[in-house]
Amino acid sequence: MRLDFDMTAQTGDIDIASFSRLSLALEDTASPPLEKVFKDFDFAAQPSLKPGMTWRWKQSANEILVEFLTPSFEAEETLVKLKALGVDAQGLHYLNYLIANPIKAAVTYRSGVLVQIPQPERFAIQKRIVADRRRNGPDALKSEKDRRQAAFLIEVLAEDRPDELRDAYEDALSRGPKWKERIRASLERMPKTADRLRSILG
Repeated sequence: MRLDFDMTAQTGDIDIASFSRLSLALEDTASPPLEKVFKDFDFAAQPSLKPGMTWRWKQSANEILVEFLTPSFEAEETLVKLKALGVDAQGLHYLNYLIANPIKAAVTYRSGVLVQIPQPERFAIQKRIVADRRRNGPDALKSEKDRRQAAFLIEVLAEDRPDELRDAYEDALSRGPKWKERIRASLERMPKTADRLRSILG
C-alpha cells in the first residue's frame, strides 16, 4: 500500500521533553550548560509570559525552534525549572503518556547521534488528544496539523504495528473520562481514521 505524506503536516520545531523530578533524582547535569550550547549555535532565547523564564530558543539562520517540555500533574500548565539541565520547561498535560517507555533512534548528524524518542503509536494517539485541545482559539491551525500527522501515522501503524497501536489506544482510553472525551471529539473530525482504529480493535 502506498501512502502519501501531507507536507503541510511537517514541522520545523524540535521538542525536548524531560521528567523534572526524575532528572534531579538521577543527578543529571548538562555539561556544558545548555544555554551556552544554544548561544554557540546562534540560538536566541524567546520571550515568555513569565519574566525571567525561557523555554523556547530560536536559531536566527533557519528559524529552527527548540522547545523544552515537561509533564504537568497540576491543574494549571505552568513553566517550571529543569534545574538539572539548567533550562525552563513548559508543563503540559498528557505529556507523561507520550514520553513513557521511549525507544532509541539515530539522528543523521555527522557520524550519527543516538537519542530517545516517543513510541510512534503513542505519538499518534497523543496528537489526537492535543488536536482536540487546540481546535478553538489561536492554535486552530496547529490543531489541523496535529490531526493530519495523527491520521498519517495511524494509517501506517495500522499496517506495520497494529498490536502496538491497539495497546497504545487502549492505554489512553483507560486513563479516565477526560481522555476518552478528547479522543472521541478528535475522531469525530477524522472519520476515516476512526474507522481504521476500529478495524484493529477486533
